[in-house]
Amino acid sequence: MPFKADKIWMDGKLVDWDKAQIHILSHVIHYGSGVFEGIRCYDSKKGPAIFRLDDHVKRLYDSAKIFKMEPEYSHDEIKKAIIETVRVNKLKDCYIRPLIYRGFGTLGLNPLSIPIRVMIAAWDWGRYLGEDALEKGISVQVSSWSRGAPNTFPMMAKITGNYVNSQLIKIDAIQNGYDEGIALDHYGYVSEGSGENVFIVRNGVIFTPPSSSAILAGITRHSIFVLARDLGIKMKQHVLPRESLYISDEVFMTGTAAEITPVSKIDNIVINNGKRGPVTEKLQKEFFSIINGKGKDKYEWLTFI
Repeated sequence: MPFKADKIWMDGKLVDWDKAQIHILSHVIHYGSGVFEGIRCYDSKKGPAIFRLDDHVKRLYDSAKIFKMEPEYSHDEIKKAIIETVRVNKLKDCYIRPLIYRGFGTLGLNPLSIPIRVMIAAWDWGRYLGEDALEKGISVQVSSWSRGAPNTFPMMAKITGNYVNSQLIKIDAIQNGYDEGIALDHYGYVSEGSGENVFIVRNGVIFTPPSSSAILAGITRHSIFVLARDLGIKMKQHVLPRESLYISDEVFMTGTAAEITPVSKIDNIVINNGKRGPVTEKLQKEFFSIINGKGKDKYEWLTFI
């Protein structure tokens, strides 16, 4: 899917999209030594608004800290740069990608002396899993690829190199005729999708894997915690065996790109008669009411451009 905007922010300067380039021997290309975020800006009734900007930038810097990277820019400078990148590109509804990465230096595995660079791009991007997915749901398979064992990769960090595993999960699913894949963790419990957190609903209670199940602690995932609490829906973090997916009343996946997407089939087992469930629909309604500017932003999740 081709995409393009006018400018990309690179190390403090706005650069023409086609001239935003790095050296072919940059460390990040060869070793995946970068950390990033995916952020959405919504064209709300009150104007373009970035969803949970503070939380995304905090997680970006948390990832950098875990990976022993110290960018020269402060949190506030990066937030201002993100807002400026959206504004200068005249975007209203878009996806934003900030990236802190190791640039051109040496190609040894010791990255500590290599310059740290920062990039911010933004572009128009529709529904990640398709326009119909929010209502009709998606088909999912339990992947043959698992998430990493503890103390192998820092799954709490959003590191570029970690996403080789995600790509394998996605490729596996697409080639087998599914929309998405769900990985199990090292112990065989449900972990997450290639780029989404997983939730199941059983007897009116929402369950989701804990951080110890090799998941990225998603910001949309946390939004579900907040919304469920205020809607009076009981919620638990709990290790989930694979078979719990099959007998769930509802399954949905969340992420910045996926938002709140219901699952209609898992391994060709139909969930909730293949329809979006009432709990999922209630959460979607509340979530989209806030980001579209129709409801009150009582959690102060929106940063207006």
